[in-house]
Amino acid sequence: MTTLGSEFAMLLLVSGNWHLRSRLDQELEKLRGSGDLQISIKETDAKPVAADRMPYLVDVLALDQQGIVFNLADFFASRDIEIADVATHSYAAAHTGAPMFSVQMSVNVPSSIQVAQLRDEFHELCENLNLDAVFDAAKP
Repeated sequence: MTTLGSEFAMLLLVSGNWHLRSRLDQELEKLRGSGDLQISIKETDAKPVAADRMPYLVDVLALDQQGIVFNLADFFASRDIEIADVATHSYAAAHTGAPMFSVQMSVNVPSSIQVAQLRDEFHELCENLNLDAVFDAAKP
């Protein structure tokens, strides 16, 4: 948030399905109608995957512990694998109430990397960190 004289400017980045964006647009329109707020909306497209990269989806589930996202990001970054999107969620396990943590990632793997070896290394990392994980090619 920046101050412009007695006014404030704020940038809000939002992502979601069409229904969520539609509801947000309706609520922002109500605020705009009050005359107290100027709103500019710009829809963007997903960054296209480079021709020499293959999109993959990563799903991780574990008991909540420090360093899960850091370790995953470090694993991919050290192999020049682009992390295109990350979403996390914390919740209590249904029957036990144990603190759980899930991570969903979209990554773009260079075509020069052997996917079978990458998958083995990824599953070894997850085994060492006690993470339940899936690493699959993204469906078009």
